[in-house]
Amino acid sequence: MDNFFDSDNLRYAMIGSGSWATALAKLILNNQESISWYVRDDEMIDQINRTQHNPYYLSAVKFDPKRVRMSSDINEIISESDVLVFCVPSAYFLKEAERINISLDDKFIISAIKGIIPGDNITIAEYFNHNFEIPFSRIGVVSGPCHAEEVAMEKLSYLTLSSKHIEVARSMCDIFSCEYIRTVPGTDIYGVEYAAVLKNIYAVAAGVCHALSYGDNFMAVLITSSFHEMRDFLHASHPDSKRKTSTSAYLGDLLVTCYSQFSRNRTFGSMIGKGYSVQSAQVEMNMVAEGYYGTKCIYEINKKYGVHMPIAEAMYRILYEEKYPAYIIKQLSENLQ
Repeated sequence: MDNFFDSDNLRYAMIGSGSWATALAKLILNNQESISWYVRDDEMIDQINRTQHNPYYLSAVKFDPKRVRMSSDINEIISESDVLVFCVPSAYFLKEAERINISLDDKFIISAIKGIIPGDNITIAEYFNHNFEIPFSRIGVVSGPCHAEEVAMEKLSYLTLSSKHIEVARSMCDIFSCEYIRTVPGTDIYGVEYAAVLKNIYAVAAGVCHALSYGDNFMAVLITSSFHEMRDFLHASHPDSKRKTSTSAYLGDLLVTCYSQFSRNRTFGSMIGKGYSVQSAQVEMNMVAEGYYGTKCIYEINKKYGVHMPIAEAMYRILYEEKYPAYIIKQLSENLQ
């Protein structure tokens, strides 16, 4: 199998301008001389060029404008790049992807999107394979456990880079690794994409329970049960005898998303538990909580597989059926072990 990354002088592009995109752009620039960057807002481009900082996300990260070529034209950025790192919220992904009107035949796609496309209920890798006919051998996935805020602070963090072929995954590791980033290659692109969706749902649940004054003892049981749900869903939907769900890309990412102060999904869940409506919580956060969209996607996908997922179903009842959180969590608590 040919390794795309054996080519010389590959050009890299970041598609997206939020906190995770900003953090990953910082990492790529540790190993590459330059990067192209699709930023849809011309005013943001102006401010980054002028101040050397993203004005809205991870504003402490400094960029050298001489090493960053930005444009609000996604096709312009794609045309001048070989490796495309997509890092936009899943809820807005289709709007951006539909702007693409040039061929991706000679590109390598890396998804750093931690969500499923709402409505279509497919992952980003599946979308590029189905809609652009990109073979899975030219699609990679970035997964955690890793929060953008700690990357910005250069705290020791871990990333898993997955591809269908381990040699390609190892090459992807070279793109992001540095003194404070440890990278792990993997081949389970399906599992890590779905695990990234599921852990956000369970982080919303952790936030709801925290707001309802459930303690650490209950939280330990909740997250243990969440891990079992994740493992069972992955096994039912995409069986893989080599998958080790106790490793950092699965269990580790679940833990940090459920417990971290930086977890926007936990924050979102906490607001729901305090009585905020979904809409008011989204407005006040001014950031996307992927767990909200993922909850509905997994609920609909699981109709096919019938996996017993009481925690994910409880979140669906709270977020989409507008059931009273305290009542639903009390019901849930009576069935956890």
